[in-house]
Amino acid sequence: MTALHLPAPAKLNLMLHILGRRADGYHELQTLFQFLDYGDELGFSRRDDGQIHLETPLPGVPPEQNLIVRAARLLQQATGCNYGADIRLTKRLPMGGGIGGGSSNAATTLLGLNHLWQLDLNEDTLANLGLQLGADVPVFVRGRAAFAEGVGERLTPVELQEPWYVVVNPQVSVSTAEIFSAPELTRDSPAITVRTVLEQDGRNDCQPVVEKRYPEVRNALILLNKFTSAKLTGTGGCVFGAFPDKAKADKVAAQLPTAMQGFIAKGSNRSMLHKALEALQRD
Repeated sequence: MTALHLPAPAKLNLMLHILGRRADGYHELQTLFQFLDYGDELGFSRRDDGQIHLETPLPGVPPEQNLIVRAARLLQQATGCNYGADIRLTKRLPMGGGIGGGSSNAATTLLGLNHLWQLDLNEDTLANLGLQLGADVPVFVRGRAAFAEGVGERLTPVELQEPWYVVVNPQVSVSTAEIFSAPELTRDSPAITVRTVLEQDGRNDCQPVVEKRYPEVRNALILLNKFTSAKLTGTGGCVFGAFPDKAKADKVAAQLPTAMQGFIAKGSNRSMLHKALEALQRD
């Protein structure tokens, strides 16, 4: 195989509690991840000269800072692989939206090139490499809905209901670093158990900070709250609401202002990236 085409799915943080700040500046947190059947797409073509070439650079992001390129080079360095790749990104997920675009792209790159270059690295090794790129990358590498602790790297797989979601993009790019450094951010939420999370409707400690600083996000939450309980995902700026079936989600989405971009997607406890890789292995 010399070419490969794979999805890079979105995720939602169904809850996010900040327990405290560590000495290294990172935050201890607890969060609940679920995937969506919607996302970016990545195409990979193998090169024999070791070069990593991103054919679709993102505006304002130098290639050496792009998580796709960084993931590919990290994989080369970790394995001594002499292959390279031409990589094409079809971008659908907004940057700074809190739905995992960059982290998902990095994970798809690690898993895709592991397959294309025939490296045979296991999931644990790839997840550890992913953690070097970002705290959210391991959950995409492992591809299962999960309760996450630590900085997001300690994962406990969970089985959740898989509703339909309306995801609204207020078209603002929220800086994760800005929100986590905000003095007003709650940093003393008590730790809870997986069981408690699954029994209760958790909150997002970042939401009040983002609402205060980004009125577009606050307005989106107010609008979506007219139809269902709306929440912020991650550090934002996308907001979401759950619905029992696609018809109800479609009906609500049709009532949103045309200026308020968004999409409808089904929740999934198994990443569509892993479903695609499993299909390749069966073939």
